[in-house]
Amino acid sequence: MKPVMAEKHAALPPTVDRPPKRTGLNRRSALSLLEGLLYLSPSLLLMGIFVFYPLVKSIRLSLYLTNPLGQEKVWVGLSQYKEIFQTGNFGSSLITTLLFTIYTVLPGIAVALLLAVIANWKLKGIGFFRTVFAIPIVVAVASASMIWMMLYNPSSGVLNYLLGKVGGSPIKWLVDPGWALISVAMVNMWRNLGFNTIILLSGLQSIPEELYESGRIDGAGPWHLFRHITIPMLSPTLFFLLIVSVIGALQTFGEINVLTQGGPVGATNVIVYSIYREAFFNFRFGFASAQSMVLFLIILVLTLLQFYFLERRVFCQ
Repeated sequence: MKPVMAEKHAALPPTVDRPPKRTGLNRRSALSLLEGLLYLSPSLLLMGIFVFYPLVKSIRLSLYLTNPLGQEKVWVGLSQYKEIFQTGNFGSSLITTLLFTIYTVLPGIAVALLLAVIANWKLKGIGFFRTVFAIPIVVAVASASMIWMMLYNPSSGVLNYLLGKVGGSPIKWLVDPGWALISVAMVNMWRNLGFNTIILLSGLQSIPEELYESGRIDGAGPWHLFRHITIPMLSPTLFFLLIVSVIGALQTFGEINVLTQGGPVGATNVIVYSIYREAFFNFRFGFASAQSMVLFLIILVLTLLQFYFLERRVFCQ
């Protein structure tokens, strides 16, 4: 029996000594994290002051009735959120905002894509063309709105003058409820045109020329090259612009405030302008904060839906 037991013991694998746990890596990771936070501290401080604190303050204000100075007086809980959906004003403002988004986002991106394609051509003097269409980026909202207000003037505006030259009848651009929202949308599209064009132009210039050469060798025409090469390769840029443009359209305020003040008869009363009116004209800061929280949730949901349905269609190299 003893030799057999000895053979069994000999067959057992030798015990392996586990190396002691090294704490140097954890300490090094903590130091790297601390160093990164120190570099980010100015940005985090600004974000905390101008983003996170106002967000928390708005959530708190939405649960209170306030005095005209914005001080919290009476706890009302979610009653102001119920009031938002019980009255029809918020619903009409939401529909107006969605219509404004439809008028501005896709048409604006389509026009910017056309201009970016033209700006990407290798022609003499194309740099001047790119500069001209980038000018709206540096124009302030108030200045752009005043320029377009003069263009929209019913009696002396350039647009009605041109309509008269082609036999059209004058349009009351900012006074007619049927045209007011479209008129403001045109101003918004013009202001964002330069930014969209530059972003799309940078995306076009990042597409390898070898892809187009291969397509031409295979006999593809300009339309097939655009459809099967340009659009797929440009899809990440288009997706980014779509997200940014939708968020910007839902938050539009400046053009409405200067051109129409929510009129005529509420035709341009978008959600942000309605929040502004409730807070600084009716002094209902709690109700305005509740509206802003609902708008925040709408933007969040729409953004998540865009990521869910459209991100899978984005071509990634």
